[in-house]
Amino acid sequence: MSMVGRNLMEPEPTLLPAEPEVTESLAAGEEPVDLAAKHPTSSLVWALLAEEALDAGYTVEGYAYARVGYHRGLDALRANGWRGAGPVPWSHEPNRGFLRALAALGQAAAAIGEEAEVERITTLLNDCDPGAQQEISALRG
Repeated sequence: MSMVGRNLMEPEPTLLPAEPEVTESLAAGEEPVDLAAKHPTSSLVWALLAEEALDAGYTVEGYAYARVGYHRGLDALRANGWRGAGPVPWSHEPNRGFLRALAALGQAAAAIGEEAEVERITTLLNDCDPGAQQEISALRG
């Protein structure tokens, strides 16, 4: 990594490990609800469940799924060296499950009027990757 233009006070980006057993199963058409029981530590699975629930108008269920994905993601980030701050780049595909769960949690929190949570989540998402929300919005169309 080039040191030119890099903020030396900022921690290195946290890059979560790939989950080929999850991504391959999803690509093969397996449903997130079935994968949640097989891979309960996967933030991606919980994020997908949250997005599906929110899209269908099940706000409380979406909130619960997103909250699980968020906490599973925090566990994974900490296990991979994250100390509560620093980049979690969207460009690294295995990070996307956590970022999507975080965005879904913010959406659900907004829907139930939990403004302090929305602000905290928005700040964390922007701190992880300032472009992540735009990428998630484009992905979800």
